[in-house]
Parts: sequence; structure tokens; C-alpha cells
Amino acid sequence: MQRTRKDVEVRKVEPLHRGRFRMDRYHMTYRTYAGNWSPEVTREVLDRGHSVGVLPYDPVTDQVVLIEQFRPGAFVAEDEYPWLWEIVAGIIEDGETPEDVARRECEEEAGLLPTELLQIGQFYTSAGGTSEYHRLYVGKVNAAAAGGLHGLIEEVEDIRVFAVPADEAFAAVGDGRIRTAPAFAGLLWLQKERDNLRKKWR
Repeated sequence: MQRTRKDVEVRKVEPLHRGRFRMDRYHMTYRTYAGNWSPEVTREVLDRGHSVGVLPYDPVTDQVVLIEQFRPGAFVAEDEYPWLWEIVAGIIEDGETPEDVARRECEEEAGLLPTELLQIGQFYTSAGGTSEYHRLYVGKVNAAAAGGLHGLIEEVEDIRVFAVPADEAFAAVGDGRIRTAPAFAGLLWLQKERDNLRKKWR
């Protein structure tokens, strides 16, 4: 039998932090597969909002546009190279649709405006500790217009934009240059669907 929200009882929520993101401590029980109720569990959950990612792709030149920027999470994880290769991404603000965010972030982070958007997946980024739900798109762009430095000054963004052949991007998944989940998922999708997408968008 599939479990639903009705199979969870929240006993208390403790606010822990209110800043750029929000964190709360939940005290809850849930119905187990055996049919009884679990002992009370306590979990801290990071609420950073829901997000959108866009893999900018040029079907004419068969190039992918990637971005590179410093990531504090990778630094805290003691990564030797905390400047990561990524795809465009951002948080959904009040009143925005995921497609609105996809277009806005492409302009802000890569200086590009996709002429087509196709949703290719959706997933929780790390459901054990954050409520973030990610919607993933591929966007049709002109890779010849990609390059330079982008990002919002008020958010202290310093983003390098570059285009690479799709095959090089796929190789970067295998050799460890791609280490973020949205980029990983988007490129694996493109590797499988590239021929169909090129026929559709050319």
C-alpha cells in the first residue's frame, strides 16, 4: 500500500535559522510498512525553496553551454577544486513559473535567451535533509553568443561562461569534471536523446 502525507504526524516544529535559507527541526512519527507508528524521529530540514536548472544546447553546432563558479558547499566539503562546472540554475521566487526562472537565469548567468525550452526531468536534490525540488530543462540557444563573465553583482556572482562540443561535455561526466546533480542528469539525458532533439530543433 502506498503511503501518503496522511501517514505522517508532525508533533512539533522548531525554527532553527532564518536567513538566505530556512532551517527547522521536525519532530514526527510515520506509519511503518508493518502498519504501526514509528518512534518519534527528529530531523533538521533545510528549506531553500524549489529550483530550476537549464542545460543550454545548440542543436546546429552540437555544443553545450556550461558555467563555472565558486561553490561554498564544495569548499566546506574540502574539495580541492571548489570552482565547479555546472548548468544554469536558480530558485523559483514568489509569482514565478519554472519556465520564467529558466529564462531569467539563462540571461543572468549565461547572457543567453533560449528560443525553446523542454522539461526533461524533475527530482528532489537530497530528500533526507532538504525540501528542494528541482525541475530540469534543456534550452535551445546559439552557442556562438556564449562566453565572458556573467552573474548579478548584488549576489556577488562571478560566473565564467563557455561552450564545449557535446561529446566533450559527456566525457566530463565520466572523468569527474561534472560533479553537480543537475548537470550530471541533464548531460546523461542529452547523451541519450541528442539525435531526436537535433531533428526536432533544427
